[in-house]
Amino acid sequence: MQLIGMLDSPYVRRVALIASGVPFEHRPVSLFRHMDEFSRINPLLKAPTLVTDDGVVLIDSTLILDYLLAAYPAMRALTPSSPTDRPRAFRIAGLALAAMEKAVQRHYERALRPAEKLHQPWVDRVMSQLHAGLAALDRELPNAGWISGGLGLADIAAACAHGFVASMIRDVVRLYRNLAAFSTRAEALPAFRAAPARDGVTAPVAV
Repeated sequence: MQLIGMLDSPYVRRVALIASGVPFEHRPVSLFRHMDEFSRINPLLKAPTLVTDDGVVLIDSTLILDYLLAAYPAMRALTPSSPTDRPRAFRIAGLALAAMEKAVQRHYERALRPAEKLHQPWVDRVMSQLHAGLAALDRELPNAGWISGGLGLADIAAACAHGFVASMIRDVVRLYRNLAAFSTRAEALPAFRAAPARDGVTAPVAV
């Protein structure tokens, strides 16, 4: 099984960290520098892409994780089973994914779109949504420990979202101190240190 994509993508890193106990090969193929190579694997050029042992090509981080959760039941321990904790964890994961999406949109606007093509009302809308997501995470994440006791899917999503925003739109995250402290706790863990959000880094192969 192969996970395709760069760890500087919060979506790719999210899958790599959540699936750290699953046997897979990580191939850090760039959507931009290695476009031809990536398109041979997935012509939609969407990261992450997972190629199963049977050669099925899966896309979208949430659907990839759904497949892995079914294939590797031990991963289910990362999702709270309590009827009280489960909705809260899903809410925080959703907030983190929304923040990732808006941060990626803003980054692409700034990095790829010519300045004369910039549509400021659209940028303002994206930034408003990004701030709303980060503010909600800042309010709702615990001040110590993790969301539902042990580290889980939602904790990883929140930390990956913060890591991406902090690396790409640094001035934004300074406003959200609880989120930053939460992310610092996560980034200190061995699994996070082994798979940093950096271009070209290979996640350790799970055994």
